[in-house]
Amino acid sequence: MAISDPRGFILANTRLTTVPHAPEIRLWLADEVTPLWRLTEEELGEMGVAPPFWAFAWAGGQALARWLLDHPQEVAGRTVVDLATGSGLVAIAAMKAGAASVLAADIDAFCGPAVALNAEANGVEVRFTDTDLLDAAAPEAEVILAGDVFYERPMAERVLAWLTAARRRGARVLVGDPGRSYFPKAGLTMLAEYTVPTTRELEDQEVKRTRVWALD
Repeated sequence: MAISDPRGFILANTRLTTVPHAPEIRLWLADEVTPLWRLTEEELGEMGVAPPFWAFAWAGGQALARWLLDHPQEVAGRTVVDLATGSGLVAIAAMKAGAASVLAADIDAFCGPAVALNAEANGVEVRFTDTDLLDAAAPEAEVILAGDVFYERPMAERVLAWLTAARRRGARVLVGDPGRSYFPKAGLTMLAEYTVPTTRELEDQEVKRTRVWALD
């Protein structure tokens, strides 16, 4: 499947399935990690395609989605940005919780089609941008969401600085994280802790203790 047809690639290599920790939501996800990872690396890697992070429901995103569905007052009637959206799981949860609008952002070329397919499957509308939001001040939004963004040091440092600046301008900042190595040690308040089902192909455990935080 050519890169010129990412929607077709997604439909051919994933299936519509329920998210384990947020069963109200269905996403086009890969059944197995290794075959799809190898396919994108070997067949599409020469074209500069990123690994298929969009094809999996990561623990931090699942926890943050669960929190929003259980606490809709966090986003109801508000404008929202979902940073590093991946599959669009958190963005979709925000819309299901009653957000006025959600802008999902990710620089991966496959995320736009993935988010569109997943939003359609859940009967919600999510706007998407492939602009790297970290290159400028955060867009005007009342709530900013970020799941699983602290897995690499350079990325973590950029994200934290960006989120902190957004918080200082008045945005509510919510983060989902399963204890990634570069998660900040201070400046956040824990809102909830969940045991999130995952897979040993993605993580070091079959379930991950995952927390939702608010930036102080």
